Amino acid sequence: MKLTEKQKRFADEYINSGNATQAAIKAGYSKKTANRIGPENLSKLVIKNYIDDRMQAIEDSRIMTAKEAVEFLTSVVRGDIKEIVVIGTPVGAEEVEKEADIKTRISAVKELLKRYPDNDKLMEQQLRKLTAEADLSEAKAKEYIEDSSDYDEIQLVFSDRQKKGQDNEN
Repeated sequence: MKLTEKQKRFADEYINSGNATQAAIKAGYSKKTANRIGPENLSKLVIKNYIDDRMQAIEDSRIMTAKEAVEFLTSVVRGDIKEIVVIGTPVGAEEVEKEADIKTRISAVKELLKRYPDNDKLMEQQLRKLTAEADLSEAKAKEYIEDSSDYDEIQLVFSDRQKKGQDNEN
């Protein structure tokens, strides 16, 4: 399956910003639905593969690897790396080294994790759960059909449930 032009714009914007909602808006999706469409697009395999391929293509020796980023963040969190700030004194301005504040540290970690998600296992588990639910529904339907002589009634029940989006309820 190929990406649509809008999906490609979404993926490229997501790579630049790491924000699915903003990427959806910039790609041309409605502002009202962007907070739903963004994460939905990220769950689509074709878009995820495109993003992974693009990330791999732009990753070279000039760009920080995930390992380097984690090492840097660890150094910042441990206080090994300090930033220089200018403070005003009675005699003028003075440069002072200080550790990054907690907000900055947390923000950096969040941004890093957005670009290098380790959620493939989570997606695998979600897929397994959905498959199990579908198998269970099929087994229940088969059992119900075997136990019932009124096949038309069964068809009506399943038809009504599908219209209401209740296929996976017990």
